[in-house]
Amino acid sequence: MSGLGKGIVASSVAKLLQLTGLKVTCTKIDPYVNYDAGTMNPTAHGEVFVTDDGGECDMDMGNYERFLNTPMTKWHNITTGRIYSDVIKAEREGKYLGQCVQIIPHVTDVIKNTLKNLAKGHDVLVVECGGTVGDIESLPFLESFRQMELEVGDTETLFIHVTLAPILDVVGEQKTKPTQHSVQELRRIGIHPYILAVRCQKPLNRDARHKISMFASIREQCVISCHDCSSIYDVPEILKDQGIIDVISDKFDLKSRNIKWAEWKNVANSFFNSSGNVNIGIVGKYVNLPDSYVSVYQALLHSSAKSGKKLSVDWIDSERFENGNQNEVKLLNKYDGILVPGGFGTRGSEGIINSIKYARKKNIPFLGICFGFQLSLIEFARNQCGMTDASSQEFNPKDNNSLVKFMPEQEHTVNLGGSMRLGKHDITIVPSTFADRIYQNNKIQRRHRHRYEFNQDYRKTIEESGMVLSGHSDKGRRIEILEIPSNKFFFAVQYHSEFSSIPGKPEEAFEAFITSCI
Repeated sequence: MSGLGKGIVASSVAKLLQLTGLKVTCTKIDPYVNYDAGTMNPTAHGEVFVTDDGGECDMDMGNYERFLNTPMTKWHNITTGRIYSDVIKAEREGKYLGQCVQIIPHVTDVIKNTLKNLAKGHDVLVVECGGTVGDIESLPFLESFRQMELEVGDTETLFIHVTLAPILDVVGEQKTKPTQHSVQELRRIGIHPYILAVRCQKPLNRDARHKISMFASIREQCVISCHDCSSIYDVPEILKDQGIIDVISDKFDLKSRNIKWAEWKNVANSFFNSSGNVNIGIVGKYVNLPDSYVSVYQALLHSSAKSGKKLSVDWIDSERFENGNQNEVKLLNKYDGILVPGGFGTRGSEGIINSIKYARKKNIPFLGICFGFQLSLIEFARNQCGMTDASSQEFNPKDNNSLVKFMPEQEHTVNLGGSMRLGKHDITIVPSTFADRIYQNNKIQRRHRHRYEFNQDYRKTIEESGMVLSGHSDKGRRIEILEIPSNKFFFAVQYHSEFSSIPGKPEEAFEAFITSCI
């Protein structure tokens, strides 16, 4: 089922293989018919992770990057929509020479060729197939895997099946039936799992492991317990301690199974070597599902771990600060810092603006990202510059004099998917600013995902009132960073700095924010 932890298992296995000296990459298959994740609601699907090359991808791509410290591309996220688009394009171009185009072999051939191309230049490609065994939408992908094992041989392929062993409150014992039936369903499709990664609350006990091994006809050493733990960065060691690398090495006859642990262990241990808490309030639109902001949370976690503090986060729906409830915003006073992440649309925006005003007035450390950057400008213009009607063209599309406006190339966009300003762009840092001290570089590169920008007709008004615009891109056409020097820490960025944070090396703006909060 979804949310079981396939992404963490895939990332952890890939990390272990990387630590043995192999060149490893990952790919995520999402069986939905969407072309990519760009138009999907984050409260239903989780955050949209953006790659350097502008891919709008599944959030598991972020896990791959954080574990492997290797940039992914948009091509590493495969969807049914993308595969069928390639097949239909080839059919329209006459490349099938009049054949009746079918799932087998035409769709499955495209899937297999896509995987083979991604594997080039690497020792191992870890492929994560989303969804649930037996779902109709994932069948073409599973059929492609079955064919690949036949074509390249079982010495080149290995199937890991992530299953569930729940503990029912009534009886208090680990139940193996869900795993047994899932393996049977996978076998009916023609795939025989070599390793079972069994998700469970507590370590898989001996009886459950033996029962799964016997009924699933899988060697006992190939039944791996994936039990709950305090940090996802502990999972590679949990898998290693159960011998998963020995199992994989035996199957593939790998030369080395010696894991170079030092650097990764230091990173993993940093999440436990903490003294005291740092308490952050995240005010946003999609906080009912924290996965909507998983990279923001991870970036905060990386920064707090490096600072030796335990992270405590409250997710606060910005709508509670609207409709006459402005006094509720006083609850923000209990936090060491306030963060406003990305978002879209009018709903909850006034509540965010009230939150930003409170943080600014009370001198609480504040970090704004993308939407948070734009609303920081609006709040400052309204309450510090006297522009009481300051707004965004996102809220009032016909107002061409908005403080935040459509980027010119976005005004007449018809398609919503893949049409924003996406991916990595060069950013110039203004010397002798707080941004300069944070990044210690006059040029950085960060990832973007937005349609709106600051209207520089109002630049003079904003700057004369005490705000510093300390970063820009596209030869000065776009403002990327703002700061208020008179505050302890008031910093906002148009780009998505969270996508550049990895464990052991937090993104600089996040690290500076957490340091200020502490």
